[in-house]
Amino acid sequence: MIIGDNRRAVIENIKSFAESGQFHNKVELNDPVLTAEQSRKITDAYLENRSSLTFKAKTAFGVFLAKTATKIINKNTEIIGLEKIPKDLGGVLITSNHFSPLENTVIRHLTNTLGRRKLGIISQTSNFAMTGIIGYIMNYADTIPISTDPRYLARDFLSILKERLVNKKHAILLYPEQEMWFNYRKPRPPKNGAYFYAAKLNVPIISCFVEIVDMDEDDTAEFKKVKYILHILDVLYPDQSKTVKENTEALGVTDYTLKKNCYESVYGKELTYTFDSSDIAGWKETL
Repeated sequence: MIIGDNRRAVIENIKSFAESGQFHNKVELNDPVLTAEQSRKITDAYLENRSSLTFKAKTAFGVFLAKTATKIINKNTEIIGLEKIPKDLGGVLITSNHFSPLENTVIRHLTNTLGRRKLGIISQTSNFAMTGIIGYIMNYADTIPISTDPRYLARDFLSILKERLVNKKHAILLYPEQEMWFNYRKPRPPKNGAYFYAAKLNVPIISCFVEIVDMDEDDTAEFKKVKYILHILDVLYPDQSKTVKENTEALGVTDYTLKKNCYESVYGKELTYTFDSSDIAGWKETL
């Protein structure tokens, strides 16, 4: 399912940013852009309302919609490496490559398969400003806003993660690549957030990589339909003999290396960031 217009212009942005090493830039043309005050209003509203009955009812419906979409989108999805996840694994962060507004359903498919009832999804505040059915899901499918506000990150956000990961033993998806790059097959160098919070809260990370496979059937005039293969790469644990800073760096290096090696294995090519049209899954055109 193709979401968004102006795909060629978005792909041109991906090419430009990949080749210049700007791996965390926005590439979509019409994503909401929020001021610091607008972003703060979203996090303040989340903190104020998340315990209310109305918010919980909306969340229940949002999760229902997300689970319904998960079944539809992942009817052909394959999971490789389930045996790497311990059956008694408690609270855990999950990292994966970020290439579609809908690819978090692949991770929800994983947690459903594991019999885990809860999957929290970390999402930028700009996503909470989206409208329509996608906007509803972005707001209420057990999503947790993240912003650049240092006070929110250090106090409220960390407290929420501790509650969900340590106290309630939930799974939470956090994208280290930060921005979604449409149908981009390659793993990008990560930002430190996921690894810092894993180290700070002493919780493991399930390292994942989603392989995107072109199908024979057309989705649109520009794109083939695709299917997914979710690779469980490893479960990474903070080293108790290291500092938070040391663990943050080590976890990030290990996670990226695993994703890089998986990419090279499944696609049969060395990972470089020189752009090729085949970097965009399903695309039938060229730049």
